[in-house]
Amino acid sequence: MRNGETISIGSIPSLSFNEFRHEVLSDLQPGGRLATIFSLPLPNGRHRLVVVSLDGKEGVLRPCSTEISQRYPSLTADSPQFHLFERELAEQWGLHPVNHPWLKPVRFHPPYAPVPTIFSEDGAVPIPGRMPFFQVHGEEIHEVAVGPVHAGIIEPGHFRFQCHGEKVLHLEISLGYQHRGIERRLTGGPDRRTIHYMETAAGDTTVGHATAHCELVESLAGVEAPLRAQALRAVALELERLANHTGDLGALAGDVGFLPTASYCGRLRGDFLNLTALLCGNRFGRGLVIPGGTGFDVDAAIVSELMDRLNRTLADVKNAVDLLWSTPSVMGRFEDTGTLTRDHARRLGLVGVAARACGLERDVRFECPSGLFRFAHIPVSTYSSGDVFARAHVRWLEIERSARFIREQLQSLPEGPVQVPLTPFKSNTLAVSLIEGWRGEICHSAMTDDQGRFARYKIVDPSFHNWTGLALAMRNQQISDFPLCNKSFNLSYCGHDL
Repeated sequence: MRNGETISIGSIPSLSFNEFRHEVLSDLQPGGRLATIFSLPLPNGRHRLVVVSLDGKEGVLRPCSTEISQRYPSLTADSPQFHLFERELAEQWGLHPVNHPWLKPVRFHPPYAPVPTIFSEDGAVPIPGRMPFFQVHGEEIHEVAVGPVHAGIIEPGHFRFQCHGEKVLHLEISLGYQHRGIERRLTGGPDRRTIHYMETAAGDTTVGHATAHCELVESLAGVEAPLRAQALRAVALELERLANHTGDLGALAGDVGFLPTASYCGRLRGDFLNLTALLCGNRFGRGLVIPGGTGFDVDAAIVSELMDRLNRTLADVKNAVDLLWSTPSVMGRFEDTGTLTRDHARRLGLVGVAARACGLERDVRFECPSGLFRFAHIPVSTYSSGDVFARAHVRWLEIERSARFIREQLQSLPEGPVQVPLTPFKSNTLAVSLIEGWRGEICHSAMTDDQGRFARYKIVDPSFHNWTGLALAMRNQQISDFPLCNKSFNLSYCGHDL
């Protein structure tokens, strides 16, 4: 498949488990990655397990499937990319991946099917935080528990550090406190609420998730958004990237006590959000991206104001960020802190900024573009050191290139309408949509039933791929480096806890 294409469910290869294992693991070598995994219950009590892998070099998605019973051989030992997906399947459907190295709940919710949970002897649903944690033993080893309630207004998550003095030997992250059941609610849709669920799946990625959803339903309907709408969507997506990357650079400065950049970028993030509000009246872009196109259009006066405010804000951001690179005390804290190797990033299946900061050219806009990105190219921004500095530097490169892209699109907006009507969805069809959100790869996939309704809808936020990368980056670091490392990834709790 190509990104945004559909195929009939009957066309998905259905393999024996051994053939399935061989096929999927072959797709992941040497540089492939898992885009999504989900399961459908069958009338015979078994499950159809569907995997979609992504070959970035060829720009193709490869779906395949197999039937499994309640117990099946774990694939995690063959590829760490499976480890969270298999834990998720165990929680959702009671499917037990035999010999999984660390089988624990992901979101702490009752199974979708009427089966006892496999995580406790009495079948009760576990309570968040009440589960075994990995432990390191020794006379001078101590544990530090952080969360789930944190200072300020950030979302809940539990972090347990195994330390020797100030050195972190292991960090284990437990999430699930934000679980809202969005995926489950989408079954049988779409309906009038569906687009609003998408806009709030991860509130700071409203445009990214809404665009992924809309491109998916448009492929199921066999229509394409007008070119003008595609351009406005792309502009909004890159504005979302500008706002969040700018805010992250300011927060990184704040974590090392460098107040000039922290103060400037906190304000400038708001200026970029206000540009999105100029497009649609909402700073996060809600109501802008809708199935069939966009809910708003722009005229020459709005375009002119967008261009003027974009140029002024970008100049201020450059001044603020240049202070980071030219201050030795800041660079001394950024460089060689929270380092991940390229091999670790590849094996874990990291995406987005975290992957590109390890030298991996992983960017959906380049590998398998959709929408306007089929015609307008943004260079992939990479760095090779894999540390906090690399993740900060990649963000700055993307700010520069996204701003240039926005200018180009605003100067040459296509003429025409911004909406087309949808037609009924194809029945018994698989659709997959990938969008490069500001954190990284967003994957939406859906299977329709005989009536063309969603039999299964699966969302994979980039944070789902990347939380383990943060845990690994903290190994052998000082525990005082955690806020800095955490912000350099800046992953979403609610995006993980769908």
